[in-house]
Amino acid sequence: MPFRPSKRTKKTLLGGGAVVVLAGLNAPAAVSFATAQYHAYEIAQPEYMRQYGAWHGVDIPKEYRTNAIHAALLHTGKVLIIAGSGNKQTHFDAGTFDTVLWNPKDNSFKKIPTPEDFFCGGHAQLPDGKLLVAGGTARYEVLDGEVKRAGGGMRVKNEDPNKPVTLKKGTRFRSPSGVEYVSKFDVTVPRAKREFEISYYASGQMKPWKTKTTAAEARVFVEAVDEGPQSVATDQAQYEVEGLTGKDADNVYGLAEKITLEKQDYQGIRAAYEFDPKAEKYIPVTPMKEARWYPTLTTLQDGRVLAVSGLDDVGAIIQGDNEIYDPKSKKWSKGPFRYFPTYPSLFLTKGGKLFYSGANAGYGPADKGREPGLWDVEKNTFTKIGGLSAADQLETASSLLLPPAQDQRFMLLGGGGVGESKKATPRTAVVDLKQNNPAFTSGPELPQGTRYLNSVLMPDDSVFTTGGSSDYRGRGGSNLLSAQFYDPKANAFREAADPTIGRNYHSEALLLPDGRVATFGSDSLFGDRDNTKPGKFEQRMEIYTPPYLYRDKDKRPALGDGPEAAAADGRATFKTDHPERVVKARLMRPSAVTHTTDVEQRSIELGLTKDKSSVTITVPKDHALVPPGWYMVFVSDAENTPSEAKWLRVD
Repeated sequence: MPFRPSKRTKKTLLGGGAVVVLAGLNAPAAVSFATAQYHAYEIAQPEYMRQYGAWHGVDIPKEYRTNAIHAALLHTGKVLIIAGSGNKQTHFDAGTFDTVLWNPKDNSFKKIPTPEDFFCGGHAQLPDGKLLVAGGTARYEVLDGEVKRAGGGMRVKNEDPNKPVTLKKGTRFRSPSGVEYVSKFDVTVPRAKREFEISYYASGQMKPWKTKTTAAEARVFVEAVDEGPQSVATDQAQYEVEGLTGKDADNVYGLAEKITLEKQDYQGIRAAYEFDPKAEKYIPVTPMKEARWYPTLTTLQDGRVLAVSGLDDVGAIIQGDNEIYDPKSKKWSKGPFRYFPTYPSLFLTKGGKLFYSGANAGYGPADKGREPGLWDVEKNTFTKIGGLSAADQLETASSLLLPPAQDQRFMLLGGGGVGESKKATPRTAVVDLKQNNPAFTSGPELPQGTRYLNSVLMPDDSVFTTGGSSDYRGRGGSNLLSAQFYDPKANAFREAADPTIGRNYHSEALLLPDGRVATFGSDSLFGDRDNTKPGKFEQRMEIYTPPYLYRDKDKRPALGDGPEAAAADGRATFKTDHPERVVKARLMRPSAVTHTTDVEQRSIELGLTKDKSSVTITVPKDHALVPPGWYMVFVSDAENTPSEAKWLRVD
């Protein structure tokens, strides 16, 4: 276990040579000082690190420190850290959007021009190694009591079948009573649909042509020009668009059903981009049909990406309008209709269905869309999975596909109550989807109730979990400075060295190609135990070196030259000086993580053969098990010491 001084140890530390050092301290402070000093000494010892691992800070030049909201490992070995406006209203107002590219190999950093506010968007790995980034922030929330101007959604109608219409941000809408509202964003309304109808007399003769025009519609958030309750509108009415004349004035108008002084939630954007790891820049692609803030992007077995949930362009949770991105055409199409709360954890399973663990990141009613289950995307059917304890505490939970992926066992860890609830559960649970009637069974408990836990698949088939908080966004100084490994075979936790930096909301952790784990971010609501001082975003990074990297370095397995892509039969051969050391191989998909949600990471067992100078791995051909894309290949020895990874593309 990590060192916890006994009373006898504390007494020894306070005696003899320690008296001079501690003379100026009172007894409680002396014990605290001595404990900290001894702990620092203890965790730096080789035998300690061989058993528990060790944490080390990352030296980040000031100009590259950022509010890490999203983190993704790229096939270049670099990590894309996306802040966008970084949960800072001032950054948003100034249009200051941030992305930093970090190279763990040489600890170098690079600023990436960021064209949109990707804060609280979604992301997924694409087959060619690019990262799809979609959604983000169009407008920050305005809390109850702070809304001065009534606002809401305006449905803009266009009855002209000949042309679309674009209304720029700042367009004014006037009600029949003269109340004016101004649009907060550009909006484009397609042209109306014109349909031709043909009918016949009883004698068989054709009647004259008839046409039917159906108005097109788009929605935009508007705000009253004047402050006060006189601008509240609860009845449906038609609004004149200022600045339009002639037929345009007749064809284009607004319809608003509810404009209020109630809280205005965050609003999403439709923008979508691919980040190119080689060019190291964002490339725009076709925007989504729906604006999304807090969406989940899940890779399907054919390499397309399903975008699910989020808050829309007026701050309402999307009621089930999902869409699919095709990386070949760079376009979106309509997906199966199904409701989920925001950032739902949806995993691709063997057979192509999606498993919903129930873990999510918040927005949405407590009694809707929160039960775990298996979603058949093709048939759009959903089968609920029961057996879960603390089922009311799935928000801010962590979940993952346990290694190896062939076992189809999913784990859920921790979580809390809906919204700003103080509830936090130590519950873990595992479900085996290979069973006829799968249901969750209880796993070992975490040391205490934990929200925002980060969980990382490791190349030795363990799961590393770190950080979290026992309360909403670290209230009351509730960050948990602890870490542990979960062993799927033993169904038990074992301790790891404690991190020195607390991580809660807006934190991330991911596996690096060298076998270490990097941790980022944390956004505490308050900066003290009494909840009186505002919190400060944690910009420090910390890296965990697991115990397996403190074993004999000269005996660590190593892979040499090999192919860039697996062959058609799934095989790939890598040179190695010591094939006799290699006993197993894993194919690991790189993470793309935010808000404790990482549906990308997975670890696949590989076939393995050896000769005198090389090892050959064989990748399973099932794309529902191994979606197309770039992966890390790790090989391990009999002690579960992994090599550094080699990158391999699976088509």
